[in-house]
Amino acid sequence: MPNVKNFKVLINQDEDGVFVASVPSLPGCYTQGKTYEEAIKNVREAIGLCLEVAKQEPVYRQRVTEQEKPQDRFIGIADVSVNAVAFG
Repeated sequence: MPNVKNFKVLINQDEDGVFVASVPSLPGCYTQGKTYEEAIKNVREAIGLCLEVAKQEPVYRQRVTEQEKPQDRFIGIADVSVNAVAFG
């Protein structure tokens, strides 16, 4: 049975419509795609590459281990209204 690990991936769409995916628990692990589906495909590949680096590089592996906190949970995203006067 394969060892499967789940990663939280944050996906944003930039001003040009490109989907940008990042993996908070893997330092420097991010990618992009023209579509959401492409970004997901690319981030799977990026995660695999970061895990390969972690196998070979003890310093990177330590950074990954330090960032993994099972007690951290993603709660959600909120739109927050702010008085525009506050921006000057």
